[in-house]
Amino acid sequence: MSETKTKTVRFIITRQDNPDSAPYEEEFEIAYRPNMNVISALMEIRRNPVNAKGEKTTPVTWDMNCLEEVCGACSMVINGKPRQSCTALIDQLEQPIRLEPMRTFPVIRDLQIDRSRMFDSLKKVKAWIPIDGTYDLGPGPRMPEKKRQWAYELSKCMTCGVCLEACPNVNSKSNFIGPAPLSQVRLFNAHPTGAMNKAERLEAIMGDGGLANCGNSQNCVQSCPKGIPLTTSIAALNRDTTIQAFRNFFGSDEV
Repeated sequence: MSETKTKTVRFIITRQDNPDSAPYEEEFEIAYRPNMNVISALMEIRRNPVNAKGEKTTPVTWDMNCLEEVCGACSMVINGKPRQSCTALIDQLEQPIRLEPMRTFPVIRDLQIDRSRMFDSLKKVKAWIPIDGTYDLGPGPRMPEKKRQWAYELSKCMTCGVCLEACPNVNSKSNFIGPAPLSQVRLFNAHPTGAMNKAERLEAIMGDGGLANCGNSQNCVQSCPKGIPLTTSIAALNRDTTIQAFRNFFGSDEV
């Protein structure tokens, strides 16, 4: 019992005071508790912001919400791997535990990032079902069970940004929208009502920054916390955009 009380957890956290300042590292050491995750450790540091040298410092900033791997807000790089900090258990991590922000996105402060790039891409591909909600439309069209099963897997996306961080083609020198928005194109095109805007979504990913920018590294599908078949979606979209290109060339709307 006494051994548990004296055990500590050591962190090396990459910090940044504001979007324009240079990043720096700061070390922290906290008392170990069973079943700790990275979020609970960060909460402990925030409650008593004293670094490993015993110096009073500013509380570490990060994003979080649901704490159960649903919202995707707490994404960060943990020991070199982008993942959710709510499901990163201390007992399963090598120490010292290194926490860094995902550099694919602009850093706001410390581990907090601006994911606008991803949300803007979702707007570009119309990742929603456009219906008139001003009156009751009655029951919607039913989706075949076989299609519903794989569409449900795609709907698990929580816009965490981990796949964009893992993708070598998503960076400050590229306007590639990334695997998550591409997979959402397939999801909403599969919906009976969403299919009305299928051509528009496909044309949005046929241009610069779209499907052609994918290098097929497959890092995205390996890093996705929800196990979403992102590369399967990208392969299916390659076929769909090819068909759409022929339709555009011949001016045909036939299936």
